[in-house]
Amino acid sequence: MDGHFVPNLTFGHPIVKCLRPKMTGVYFDMHMMVAGPEKWVEHMADAGANQYTFHVEACSDVPQLCRKIQESDLIDVALIMTVEPGFGGQRFMEDMMSKVQLLRTTFPHMDIEVDGGVGPSTIDMCAEAGANMIVSGTAITGATDPAQVISHLRNSVENAIQKSQLER
Repeated sequence: MDGHFVPNLTFGHPIVKCLRPKMTGVYFDMHMMVAGPEKWVEHMADAGANQYTFHVEACSDVPQLCRKIQESDLIDVALIMTVEPGFGGQRFMEDMMSKVQLLRTTFPHMDIEVDGGVGPSTIDMCAEAGANMIVSGTAITGATDPAQVISHLRNSVENAIQKSQLER
């Protein structure tokens, strides 16, 4: 978070570079909630990141950024926020599903993640649009049976993936 794309601030590549030697077995997913995510790819790769997750809304040329990420030997993940970025517990924004569908059509093999307001009542919509990775906070932490909610979310995504492969 850079204080521009979202109002909050967090740490950057110098902290990652400091942590990497001390945490060699840890998978570092850099969730870049920043304006101009393309300018941080090489810094994060040099610092020891494994995955570079970016927000489509913050990027002017998604295909070029994806190539840059791949050339840096990082795993690329397109992230569609389904709430206003920066704070948890918000209401799901259904209109973001058109972005998920567009990305899935354009990049059929890319991981596409949705984050925000994802739970049992919204997961099918996300999965059918093409999201294969989800972030679900409040729906899990606020559930009476979190394991059951996680199982439901996982099954919905797996079923949608299987269905889309059959339709090809």
